[in-house]
Amino acid sequence: MSIFDNINQFVEQQLEDFLRKHPHLELSALEEQLKEQERDTKNLITEFQFKEKKLQQEIIAIAEKIKTWHGRVDMAEAAGRRDLAEAAKEREAALLRQGNQVWGKMEGVKKRIPQAEELLKQIQQRLKVVRAKYAEVKSARTNEDKYSDRYTKGWHQGVNDDYSYSDYSSTADPLEEKFQQLELDEELQKIKNNLNK
Repeated sequence: MSIFDNINQFVEQQLEDFLRKHPHLELSALEEQLKEQERDTKNLITEFQFKEKKLQQEIIAIAEKIKTWHGRVDMAEAAGRRDLAEAAKEREAALLRQGNQVWGKMEGVKKRIPQAEELLKQIQQRLKVVRAKYAEVKSARTNEDKYSDRYTKGWHQGVNDDYSYSDYSSTADPLEEKFQQLELDEELQKIKNNLNK
């Protein structure tokens, strides 16, 4: 293992530790990723819709050409020009094949639009969940900061010191905080796993 690998591993570990201690930053990063995915998906939908319209126009143009060559087949046959009639039939058949290919492409694009719209809905739903979690974490941090002085005072004093039991019981419970942190970490992991699916 090279020194660069060691440094990269150390930096990644430090970053993971930092984000674990500051879940609001991790949620903020997830929110940014989701916003980027949302923008990309909206652009993709717009691109598909543009392609669909372009292919529709191409089909209309091909249909007009088919109509023209079909008329020329009739014209050549009426004039007794079998050679021209055969050539016109071949051109008409080639245009029909081309039209079928373009139609197939258009149908493929049409199917992708609802798939992309469904993906967009899922991304927006995940974004709501992440924003709600972010608000929850932010609220918990505000409450934590609010009670931190009382918590520290209660921690350093004994129950028998001039500190009543009612004051002690109203401070934050360290075990409760640890479990809340564990539950929050598990929720974050679930969100991450859902995003990676």
